[in-house]
Amino acid sequence: MHNLPIGITMGDPFGIGPEIIIRAYLKNHLTSCVVYGDKYILSMASKMLGQSINISTINSDDIKNISSYNDCLYVINCCDAISSKDFHPGIVSAIAGYHSYIYIETAIKDALNKKIGSIVTAPISKEALFKAGIKYPGHTEILAELTNTKKYAMLMVNDMIKVMLVTIHVPISKISNIITLEKEIDTIRLAYEACKMMKIENPHIAVAGLNPHAGENGVLGTEEIDVIKPAIEIVRNEGVYLSGPLPGDTVFMMARLGKFDMVVAQYHDQGLIPIKYLGIDHGVNVTIGLPFIRTSVDHGTAFDISWRNKADHSSLVSAIKMTSNFYS
Repeated sequence: MHNLPIGITMGDPFGIGPEIIIRAYLKNHLTSCVVYGDKYILSMASKMLGQSINISTINSDDIKNISSYNDCLYVINCCDAISSKDFHPGIVSAIAGYHSYIYIETAIKDALNKKIGSIVTAPISKEALFKAGIKYPGHTEILAELTNTKKYAMLMVNDMIKVMLVTIHVPISKISNIITLEKEIDTIRLAYEACKMMKIENPHIAVAGLNPHAGENGVLGTEEIDVIKPAIEIVRNEGVYLSGPLPGDTVFMMARLGKFDMVVAQYHDQGLIPIKYLGIDHGVNVTIGLPFIRTSVDHGTAFDISWRNKADHSSLVSAIKMTSNFYS
């Protein structure tokens, strides 16, 4: 599938997605790519940047004929274009939420039908999705449900560390109940699979504890004893090189120093804070377990700077380049 074009979803049309896509195109990073979005919105973003580019609208059946050169920006209009009267950049909108979902849905269908080889997603607004009546907490859950994927995980990657999450978009109060033995085992196995996909031979994977000091032998919590350590032992017996459970306040530092190839984090902020602290512009979000490769930027819609000629496209470029790391 590495010879197939990359599909890029435009994200929330009122966020920075359209701008970073245009910026990436202008820097020649969108060769052999097709955008799932809105030609009108992309044209507006181009004008905002003081550019006039050739934008060609195609349908899914035309993807196989697109040029591998940067002669134009190919766009699949997934639904009716957003009208000028409904265009309200920088705000949370049900219209934008609905359209951003349709972009994703259409790209998934084309990926499953082998019309594109991978998907790169620009940021969406969860609040906008909810305003549109679309009750998903994020991209990952949409991708999993629409591909009928039962075992999947979010992987965050930058130049220094790789982090996989056991739980994703769930409240802190519910994490302990969601971290089951099966869930822990599945995530550690997916972490190993991701390492192999990235051509890391005999990877050393660290598993973070849930509680401070990894529970301090049960004094500060028992999840490490009841769930995390047994899961580690089961997967270790399958021949995987594992360490843990290790304290969350030091394990990422050790990974940055090169001791571990991957860290399995127990919850969203535990894993994403170290990634984003090290540099949000070059972080990439990868969904592991899907029937195709999906990467994403490591930032949100940035409504506060959207449509003001201020957005940085570096993370989008990193996400596009990352797709090639998962092909042999």
